Amino acid sequence: MRPPDLDDPELPLSELFAAWPQLASVFLGHRMLCPGCPIAPFHTITDACLEYDLDEDAFRQELAARLR
Repeated sequence: MRPPDLDDPELPLSELFAAWPQLASVFLGHRMLCPGCPIAPFHTITDACLEYDLDEDAFRQELAARLR
């Protein structure tokens, strides 16, 4: 089975963390409570960035860099 697409705008955060647990540290580094949140199955990166007032493009770049 292929991993999910990090660039998929509909990717739920719960699936993101299941596929790449190391990305939780990026969220936590921004003081985001998304890892372990009961809403994670329903929120996307876009939702989280809106909630925490983060630049989504910069945040996505940080996530992608952590996967390299």
